[in-house]
Amino acid sequence: MQTIHFDSHGTACAAWHLPAESDELASCRGRPCVVMAHGFGCTRDGGLLPFAERFAAAGAEVIVFDYRGYGTSDGAPRQDVNHRRHRQDYQSAIGVARALPGVDPARIVLWGTSYSGGHVVAVAARDRRVAAVISQGAAMDGLAILRAPRAAGRRPTTASKAKARAMLGAAARDVGRALTARAPVAVPVFGESGTLALMATAGGMASIRAILGPTWRNEMCARGILRIAANRPVTVARKLTCPILLVVAERDEIAPAESVREVARRVGARAQVQSFDCGHFDIYAGPIFDKSVAAQVDFLRRHAAPR
Repeated sequence: MQTIHFDSHGTACAAWHLPAESDELASCRGRPCVVMAHGFGCTRDGGLLPFAERFAAAGAEVIVFDYRGYGTSDGAPRQDVNHRRHRQDYQSAIGVARALPGVDPARIVLWGTSYSGGHVVAVAARDRRVAAVISQGAAMDGLAILRAPRAAGRRPTTASKAKARAMLGAAARDVGRALTARAPVAVPVFGESGTLALMATAGGMASIRAILGPTWRNEMCARGILRIAANRPVTVARKLTCPILLVVAERDEIAPAESVREVARRVGARAQVQSFDCGHFDIYAGPIFDKSVAAQVDFLRRHAAPR
């Protein structure tokens, strides 16, 4: 595994390049390359490497990168969740992948998880040269995420209303700071139920501690909260022309599984759905990981095989 850097809109992004470990998928034009990035507020050292290693073992080149402002990539402000910039970074990484020695530029496979699981749909819908997409536990509809409590029949409580006001207030202050070039207002990404973390769940940090990397920071620019509703990959799903594997966590407490199934309906026959009775973070380790990654490798072998 080698650390590389590439330019994305004038800023250096850091990435790992894992070379293919077999010739199983090789052709006279080269090998496929899987391009991978992390989810909401995370970093590439947070649970992505085990997936990347399986893809490399299957015969694909792999690039795993951090967005601008995250992990060991350059860029400011730090920890700014911005789906439009993240998609631009995917596009830049694709360009690097296509230029790698030994890579077949016609066999680029996009991989995403959680927030990036939606990004790969949007990017592939725009780039018709992408050969296939693997998306797991994906955030496909920001509006659905915000509406999830009401959709589940949970009425707003006094505490939830207070939290919403606090989050929106922090976001408004952060926008003001951005306009005046001051340091961002930060809010926690993960936390226990009842805290002011954006994703406050029972178990909080315990549910994700096993996959957190050393460069991860539990904070984000509060302005990113205002962008969530605008992040709706589901709206472009019908434009997808390549095969896609959708890994669904049926008890996903972060990204509604119904939004993923809606993407599958809109994509139609090109979509393969692999469903697991688990929560959002259960797909990164243990027996669910083993089953899921096996399905992902099988999908890669079928849809990134030599042509």
